[in-house]
Amino acid sequence: MTKTIGLDFGTSNTVFVEADGGNVTRTVEFGAGTETVASLATVLSFLDRGAARPPHPEVGPWAIRQFLESMGDVRFIQSLKSFVASPTFKGTGIYGNPYDFEDLMVTFLTCALERSAEPVVPEETRLIIGRPVAFAGHAPDEALAMSRYRDALARVGFQDIRFVLEPVAAAFSFAQGLSDDATILVADLGGGTTDYSLMRFRLGGNGMTAEPLGRGGVGIAGDSFDYRIIDNVILPRIGKGSSYKSMGKVLEIPPNLFSNFARWHMLSVFKTSDDYREMKKLLRWCLEPEKIEMFIDLVDEDQGYPLYKAVSETKARLSAATEADLTFAPLGADFSATVTRAEFDSWIAPELEKIDRALDAAIDNAGITDRDIDRVFMTGGTSFVPAVRRQFEQRFGKERLSGGNELTSVATGLALIGAREDADHWAVAA
Repeated sequence: MTKTIGLDFGTSNTVFVEADGGNVTRTVEFGAGTETVASLATVLSFLDRGAARPPHPEVGPWAIRQFLESMGDVRFIQSLKSFVASPTFKGTGIYGNPYDFEDLMVTFLTCALERSAEPVVPEETRLIIGRPVAFAGHAPDEALAMSRYRDALARVGFQDIRFVLEPVAAAFSFAQGLSDDATILVADLGGGTTDYSLMRFRLGGNGMTAEPLGRGGVGIAGDSFDYRIIDNVILPRIGKGSSYKSMGKVLEIPPNLFSNFARWHMLSVFKTSDDYREMKKLLRWCLEPEKIEMFIDLVDEDQGYPLYKAVSETKARLSAATEADLTFAPLGADFSATVTRAEFDSWIAPELEKIDRALDAAIDNAGITDRDIDRVFMTGGTSFVPAVRRQFEQRFGKERLSGGNELTSVATGLALIGAREDADHWAVAA
């Protein structure tokens, strides 16, 4: 019997939800016993097993454990989705083995299915996978992204595949609780992208019908906010803004070298890049070599994930408090920096403006105004950021905002759409 599964392959987390053919859904769990998770961190680790055997891959919490327990012998990769639309990402070498994007995605999904608490047979599964309205990254190539997705999914064994916009799926999930006709704006604020969908839902004797009105988005979300914290608190301590001598001149070390460290998805590639090798060559001429030595140590010791956790936890605490301490032992046992919410809000102001402009465009393209929107459903982890919520409250009023199931709403909506007879109507071309 064919299963229908909605797959939300996210920048930070991945969720599978199964539909029973109607409006009942079940989140697929991974692991067994006390080690069961429903939201799988979108991370990969590869344990070096020597030249005679390929590296051993793991995903989610098992990848994190493998990384923490085998420091130095593990290659850790996160935010896979951030690479999918990048023409400049040709692949990476992992202990002598080449991996392009498709190889990495195949490895992640294969390991995830092996960890599934219940069997999922790709050849017997209708897969409805989400895609963002706007892919993350500089000059993203949408056609390339979709081609990479299709190739990877086919290699895993999926044959019955449909792509649905992530905010459209979130809208379907939210609409299950409607009691009246409504025009809904879904704002899906994740790790890598902010996506919008405007839909008109009508309830009648033949069930619920939905009319898409418009969509939009921008490749900016929670990871961009994390970057601002690192850029302002961490990078100056490891050399950003410092200088080196060359041919009698004092020059600033190229800032882009530090930006790679602050963007999670770039760090695993940066470690094997020409830019990193150039950074090491610059060390002998640096005016503050101790800072650059610290930078090099952090990269060599794969401290990107621990830093990501420390920054993300600080950002989360700022959602409930007016200030939070950022501690990160690799910078020194006594290192601690206090980040205030006011500072954080000022740092992310450029991103908030771009998020708002993308919303303007989506509403304009739908041919409606803010006043025509009955409900605003905010989903995704970044919807918890107070400055983001305040921006939406000021625009639409607190009474029109709704939330809930922030980590599973997209996958649930994908599964619900996949179970409909008109599923093809909601799919987008790949």
